[in-house]
Amino acid sequence: MTGPAPLLAVGDALLDRDQAGRAERLAPDAPVPVVDDHGDRTRPGGPALTAYLAARDGRDVTLEAGVGDDPARRELKRLLDPWVRLLPLPLSGDLPEQTRVPAADRPVARLDRGDGRARSATEAARAAVRDAPAVLVSDHGRGTADRLRDELAARPPLAWDPHPRGGPPAPGTRLVTPAEKKARALAPADGTPRRGLAAAARDAAALVRQWQAAAVAVTLDARGALLSYGEHPLLVPAAAVHHGDSCGPGDRFAATAAGLLADGALVGEAVEAAVAAATVFAAATVFAAATVFAAATVFAAATGFVGAGGAGALPRPDAAPPPADGDDPFAVAERVRTAHGTVVAAGGCFDLLHAGHVGLLRTARGLGDCLVVCVNSDASVRRRKGAGRPVSPLTDPVRVLRALAWVDAVAVFDEDTPERLLADLRPDVRVRGGDYAATDLPEARLLEEWRGQAVLLPYLDGRSSTAMLERAAEPTR
Repeated sequence: MTGPAPLLAVGDALLDRDQAGRAERLAPDAPVPVVDDHGDRTRPGGPALTAYLAARDGRDVTLEAGVGDDPARRELKRLLDPWVRLLPLPLSGDLPEQTRVPAADRPVARLDRGDGRARSATEAARAAVRDAPAVLVSDHGRGTADRLRDELAARPPLAWDPHPRGGPPAPGTRLVTPAEKKARALAPADGTPRRGLAAAARDAAALVRQWQAAAVAVTLDARGALLSYGEHPLLVPAAAVHHGDSCGPGDRFAATAAGLLADGALVGEAVEAAVAAATVFAAATVFAAATVFAAATVFAAATGFVGAGGAGALPRPDAAPPPADGDDPFAVAERVRTAHGTVVAAGGCFDLLHAGHVGLLRTARGLGDCLVVCVNSDASVRRRKGAGRPVSPLTDPVRVLRALAWVDAVAVFDEDTPERLLADLRPDVRVRGGDYAATDLPEARLLEEWRGQAVLLPYLDGRSSTAMLERAAEPTR
């Protein structure tokens, strides 16, 4: 399996600061919170955050951005090394900084400084655009995209994240990803009321035509994203709604979508995975292999960006990257344990995947920070279920399970029970369906060795593979 495709990010780098602390009282002279014991945490901002997130996915990322030689630039370079190669453009003025002052996990003020703009494009920067296999533009209107517009027009990017202060995307861009408010500001007015999904659909269709883009995906915060090719839009809903740090989900969306397009995914696949990556709760950053597309890979390991804490919860620059192969169950479990998370294991034959299985797996995933599904091999199913089983070869249920958003990895075992696999995996929680009694769980005593817990979850009534096969075999009445 080859690794994720490399990516060239083009945009206006920022340095973000969080002055986070405790807010437990109001100031005596004004109705504002007093932030005690605050500390200064820095992180890449704007397009630099997009590039950093793509690199944390395991990609080889180069960022072209206007930077000078001020202290903010030196701090940004420290944060990006060794994740992102920085290809600088000359900057007039200081690198822009944005300082947020949060109280009770919500920003109460933002302090901006630095008005630097990209002054010109170097020949090295122009050549990098011409030679890059995949380009993502994140335009904050500070000159970088404008300085390289001729090269970008000659070789349209895979994805473009626009800003009202920036220029239009290069014609022929495969996917443009404005947020709802940005799309409303950028779309031509048509005199009709502008609210709700209908307005977002009109804006997206108008922008497809205005920008001569292949597709526009308008991100809708907790509602997901609306994908338009110019006519009937596709609504991609968010699988979960979180009310955490709202800083950075657009960058997470753009990084995921551009990366998967570089890997060869279809636009619809990339948008679905990007919605999941920006909103669904999970424990680690998203990573995707070039030979496995969105449904099978990113859904299996998508970052819960907002649910996991947003940009404010990004790993430190010196934190270890995720493993290259996101479907290695032991690597997934070890990564989550290292981050002090909870490993959940579920299992079964899954010979004929049905709604009962899906409901159980979704509930199981909510019990921890990753879900590993332990699946009986074909020989094991045959010994347990008898002749004629399995109905489907092992590759089919494994492929379907890996495509589920709440499944992080799949492990196959050949024995009649998964005890040996569980002993190697050492999950914190072991889940079984409610058709078992607590006394029927031979692995319950095994889990006690590492203080794991076996739990039962209810199945949907009347759902079982055996019953479904029996009903299918009955003569038609």
